[in-house]
Amino acid sequence: MVLAGGEGKRLMPLTADRAKPAVPFGGSYRLVDFVLSNLINAGFRRVCVLTQYKSHSLDRHITQTWRMPTLLGDYVTPVPAQQRLGPRWYTGSADAIFQSLNLVYDEAPDYVIVFGADHVYRMDPMQMLEAHIESGAGVTVAGIRMPKSISHQFGIIQAAPDGKRIAKFLEKPADPPTIPGDDANCYVSMGNYIFSTEALIEALREDAADPASVHDMGGNILPMLTEQGQAQVYDFAENVVPGAEDRDRGYWRDVGTLDSYHDAHMDLVSVHPIFNLYNRRWPILSNLPSLPPAKFVEGGNAHESMVGAGTIISGAHVRTSVLATSVYVDAGAYVEGSVIMPGVRIGRNAVVRHAILDKNAVIPDGAQIGVDLERDRTRYTVSDGGVVCLGKGVTAER
Repeated sequence: MVLAGGEGKRLMPLTADRAKPAVPFGGSYRLVDFVLSNLINAGFRRVCVLTQYKSHSLDRHITQTWRMPTLLGDYVTPVPAQQRLGPRWYTGSADAIFQSLNLVYDEAPDYVIVFGADHVYRMDPMQMLEAHIESGAGVTVAGIRMPKSISHQFGIIQAAPDGKRIAKFLEKPADPPTIPGDDANCYVSMGNYIFSTEALIEALREDAADPASVHDMGGNILPMLTEQGQAQVYDFAENVVPGAEDRDRGYWRDVGTLDSYHDAHMDLVSVHPIFNLYNRRWPILSNLPSLPPAKFVEGGNAHESMVGAGTIISGAHVRTSVLATSVYVDAGAYVEGSVIMPGVRIGRNAVVRHAILDKNAVIPDGAQIGVDLERDRTRYTVSDGGVVCLGKGVTAER
């Protein structure tokens, strides 16, 4: 099961018209494509994507892109909130699974994988499942090592002295506990869990009967199983993905803010990228439109950038940017350090710096974005880190 009902308020305006997992990423993908690619590449091919918030864009992407062969019963299917247990929508991630237990009963699996849908990373979930089976735990939680200095921003897994069993879950503690034997780093929860089916069902039923619960996987279900001694941590550093290189091994980004979303794109465009989209042994899968190749005319050029199919750079200069499909950049324009989504039009002599432009945004001739942040704050969304973001279909002011 993939939890894809997130609203993503901190990514506004990118989530004004779509769920967070449907936000485009990397010029060719949606955020949900990363978790689905990991599952499919590992051989898990019966996948339910639980949706709720503004799900049309996400539902359409899944049904048009993730078409599995049916001969062996494989499928990737969106599952919208159905009010199966009464006239109410999902009240939390645990409630979403509880209201969808009919999917588990239909398949009768021994184990249930529950992964989030809005992170950028590569992972082989089969290795995590093997560790879970070997441990005999009720739940295994993927943890990534992060320096203690920044770990307070995340949910923390406090491991027992054996380094495997989970002693406690802590939500953004001021002084996060470090990993046994590694005083410099903490285990940050990646939001990826593998349950033994019986343990999952029992925990969900108990949680549903608790009127004080907020019915959250990380806030209620995992602490419950931790107190019962049924939870263990899986060290993401032990996961080996085919084709990964030293530079991008263990890469994981929570792109929950405009700054982190922008930074993750900048990770893609260096000569030796921190995250390598070109690993064909573990591909990130999607469904690209039928478009001609990108075209550079009248001296147009791009440096340290990714440029999508159907894009035309005409006498313009692009640096350290990610341009998606069907973007047009007119003569004399300058684009730097930016994320440009499909269908954007950038006019003559326009300047776009350190910006995110959502689909079909228009930058008129001579307009400037990211040059005067004080002025931009009166017109657009500007992040704490100074990233200027224009929403879908917005026409910039001159």
